This record gives sequence, C-alpha cells and structure tokens, in this order.
Amino acid sequence: MSAHRHHDPVLMRAPLYSPEPDEILSDEAISNPQQLYARLRQDAPLARIHASGVHTVANWSLIEEVLKREADFSANLTGVLYRGPDGQPQCFELPSSRANEVIATADDPQHAVHRSILQPAFLASQIKAMEPLLRRWTTATLQPLLDAGSGDFAAVAEQVPARAVAHLLGLPQEDLPQHRVWAMMGGDILAGQITSERLEFLANETANMSAYLGKHLDHALANIDDSDTAPILHTLAGAVVSGEVDREQALGMAVILFGAGGESTAALIGSMLYRLAQAPDMADQIREKPELAPLFVEEVIRLEPPFKFHYRSVRRPCSLGGYELAPGDRLMLLWASANRDPERFSDPDVLRLDRKHSRQHLGFGRGLHFCIGASLARLEARIVLEELLADGRQPGCIAGQPPVYARSIFVRRLQHLPLGLT
Repeated sequence: MSAHRHHDPVLMRAPLYSPEPDEILSDEAISNPQQLYARLRQDAPLARIHASGVHTVANWSLIEEVLKREADFSANLTGVLYRGPDGQPQCFELPSSRANEVIATADDPQHAVHRSILQPAFLASQIKAMEPLLRRWTTATLQPLLDAGSGDFAAVAEQVPARAVAHLLGLPQEDLPQHRVWAMMGGDILAGQITSERLEFLANETANMSAYLGKHLDHALANIDDSDTAPILHTLAGAVVSGEVDREQALGMAVILFGAGGESTAALIGSMLYRLAQAPDMADQIREKPELAPLFVEEVIRLEPPFKFHYRSVRRPCSLGGYELAPGDRLMLLWASANRDPERFSDPDVLRLDRKHSRQHLGFGRGLHFCIGASLARLEARIVLEELLADGRQPGCIAGQPPVYARSIFVRRLQHLPLGLT
C-alpha cells in the first residue's frame, strides 16, 4: 500500500500483543512455539509486541505481501527484540555497519551484487561435487555413536555443517573445534535473551572469528585463485580487488556464511533426527523407498524451519493488514507460523510424505532473499539421514534424557539430542 494511506482514518496502529507482553520470550514459546503461532494466526496476524515497536507477522498472505514490498520494508538488521532490564520486551538498536548489511541483511542493489559474487559457489554442479566428501565426514562423525549404540547426536548435527562451511570458505579442517563454536553462535544476537556472561563470550569470540577470517581473507588477497572451483574467500578477495565490495563487506559476508551455513543446517539435521526418533514407521518407509528421503527432509524443513523468523524494518509510513506502521518499526516474519497456515496447507501440522509441491514453504525464506545455500543444506540433511538409516537400527529417545533446545526465539536448534539405537 502506498504511504499516503498513513493518515487514512480507517487504519489503526497494530493491536497490543496478547495475552502477555513477554509471551514470545517465554520458555514455553521457545520449546513449543506452535501453540503461540496458532493463536496469532487466528486472532492477530499482525500484532505489536508490548511497546517495543516490533510486530509479529504470522500468516502466509501477510508475509508474502511484505516480501513483495521492498520499497516499504528493508532487510537491513537495525534492531532486535530482547528482554529488557525490567523483564519486558524491548528493541535493542544495532549500530549501522556496512559489514552488517550483506547478503540476507542487504537490500538491492547491494544484495544483488553480493548474491552474484557468491552464487557460483552454490551452483548445482558445485554442490553435487561435495557429496563424496560430505558422506566421508558424516560416516566418520556417526561411527562412534553407532559403535556405542547411543549418544548425543547434536555432535553430528553440528560437525558436518561446520566442516562444510569451512570447506566452502577454504579454511583448514584441522580448526574444526573452533569452527564448530563459531558456526553455532551466529543467531545468539537474535536469541531474545542473553546473559551478560554469554554476551561477553559472544563479543570476544566474534572478535576472534573476525580476526581469523580476516587473516585468511588477507592471505587470499595476496594469492588470489580465480579458478571456477576456488574457495569463497578467494572469490571474495577477487571481488575486493575488482571494487565490487570493500574488505569490510567481504569479511561481513564470510561471517554471515559461517553462521547461516553452520547453525541453520545444524538446526535442520537435529530436527530431522528428532522427528525420525519419534516416528519409527517413517524410518521403515524410507528404508523401503529411499526416494522418500528428500520428501522427509522437506517436511521437516516446513514443520521446523531452522530460523523461526527474520526481521524487516519499516522504511516509510505505510500500512499492512489494515494497520498503520511508522518508520523505525520492525516486523518479525514468522516463517515457522506461515509454514503451518491452514489457509495454505492441508493437514498443516502433519508430516506427510505424499505432500504435493513439497518445496512450496518458507523454510528457506522466499523471493529475493531465498537462502543461497538451500541446496547444500538439503544435501547435508539427506546424507545424514541415509547414512544413519543404513545402519539398520532405529534411533529413539532415551528415557530421562530429554532433548534440549537452544534458548532462542530465533533459531530452532537442539543443543543436546540424546538418542539410543535399537
């Protein structure tokens, strides 16, 4: 809608979040967000969270509308919801930085430039060529758990993506322990609540990661490999030399890839293994018909998107869903809610292996900002699924050892996933 409708008397400010201002930050909303999302879809598809200036967008149609209106809604990450000192939701304003406005958090024309730089590394042929390597890493990571007959399968979920993103960037695999830490902290700033101790750790590790990636980027700048199969850091170095981006932006792109490529895929793999453990019949069906494996992965992505939402910031006075918005307001596009919108999906809460158009969901975003690494994430998840099922035993949850989700309103990632094999 155009900006002139800002003063239309039939429009209203978005209603207060209901029933409790801080419900979205609650333990229940983190462990079981779908109850909250269902109420939002039904009662308040657009809802203002307390006095934070942040609004949830909960149904498919409104999210789709936002994604088509880039002139009104920017992808720049300018602020995040968090629990303030008084316990109520507030918006933490983020400083403006060119390094923060890259890939997923950049608008066109910059976004198009960044995507064109990275796209060759994610071509289907490039991703397919990684399959033998991914299988070796997966079998090596799974083997100790298979030998023991039980264990914390979060190790598999975290190590395989951390190895993959390091390989794409051109980083040494022997640094895996540090890569794994950095890959899993990408969403911390969006988690909604963080202790001062964790914030200090995050600040220190972000500085360490930036220095580490900066060192490898500078090495690439001094020794550019411009071949078609060159690691991404060399591609970024070439883009710096050509003037497409500056060093700060190139480093920001590398940092984003570390978190987005690591944590999101770890979240997907963990959710997939947990679903498999809860549904023995699914394991049997996929063993009998291996072609069902990609469909299983796709349904897990729909039901449990690795990132539950992404932000958009309001650029100018405008309206959405019958309510007026002001510059500086933020929107939380709830992918995880829209993916279960009954107006869009039949049996939205059911994992179905016969679902038509199985990829028509928002688990990887949509439109201009569709996840550039979606094909790699799908491949990693499928390989983990296939290698585990090849063992022949059924994974199951262990009594008295419940899975533990990362304490985050943003990422749907299992930090601990104890499973046994029978």
